Amino acid sequence: MSNDTKAAAAAEAEGTAEAVQQPKTGQRKGDKHGWTKDFKLNWILYVIFIPCAVYFLIFNYIPMIGVLMAFQDVDSTNISLFGGDWIGWANFERLFTTSVGSNFWLAIRNTVVISLLNITIGFAVPILLAILVSEVRNKGFRRFIQTVTYMPYFVSAVVVCQIVKELVGDEGVITAICGWFGYTEGNLLAQADPPTFWLIYMFTDIWQNAGYSSIIFVAAIHAIDTSLYEAAAMDGATRWQRTWKITIPSILPTIVMMFTVKMGTMITAGFDKVVLLYNTGIFDVADTIYSYTYRLTTGQLGATADFGLAAASGLFQSVISVALLLSSNYLSRALTKTSLF
Repeated sequence: MSNDTKAAAAAEAEGTAEAVQQPKTGQRKGDKHGWTKDFKLNWILYVIFIPCAVYFLIFNYIPMIGVLMAFQDVDSTNISLFGGDWIGWANFERLFTTSVGSNFWLAIRNTVVISLLNITIGFAVPILLAILVSEVRNKGFRRFIQTVTYMPYFVSAVVVCQIVKELVGDEGVITAICGWFGYTEGNLLAQADPPTFWLIYMFTDIWQNAGYSSIIFVAAIHAIDTSLYEAAAMDGATRWQRTWKITIPSILPTIVMMFTVKMGTMITAGFDKVVLLYNTGIFDVADTIYSYTYRLTTGQLGATADFGLAAASGLFQSVISVALLLSSNYLSRALTKTSLF
């Protein structure tokens, strides 16, 4: 190699090194992600985000200060967030060991049972519905089915619960149908042994949410490459084989993502419909952690409202929810290589 060639190569290498060391245009030194440049380009999006940020700050993050009540002696006669007596873990001990705590264990059992029903049967129904809807070839009929299944989601919980009470009451249609098979106990909601409330709650939840929850699965199915189905049909695969071998594996990442979210909200099952449906005769089988916490704050479980004990119950529920979310996300990443985060 000649001396001129070597000199040119050295100059080029030096220039490349300087270019690497020089920060990118429009990016300040120390601003690795170019945040200022991104803000200048997308400032409208940041302005639009401000109301959302303010909403979550006011209604989600600032109220978290109330967690302090879980470690204080605070009731309806002594309402003070920062002035209450600090009692450490005493509220949690009362929650798990006293007579009031015995109701808490029943609430945990009921929450787990209702959540398991929703996360197994209730989670599978939207997937099955999405697959069935996607198999309908007539577009008009498919849209009609989707509209009919989506509509219950927009019905108020008060209306849904009132309809349920009419159907399963002493003179309800469903109660009469059950009477044809020998049922003579009257109101199905008041039946504590066996606890029919669990099944009634599950069916109402499926009826109200299955259609809306299937939207994301329908979208995932429509995104599958149609050439896969065409090739499978040419190879002689039946419709069931195409569903099992193509559709389900293709939407598996979506299923895992939705299942992870579902696990995170598992322990939070039940409040509005539980409170609207249950009565004093079935508290033992209908009370969930949410409704139990609500009854603590309204004084239904004692002489006065116990905000410290209610805060401890709510904090326990939040911790378990976060643990379930992290655990399900870790397991899905380990087993299927797909995770929410």
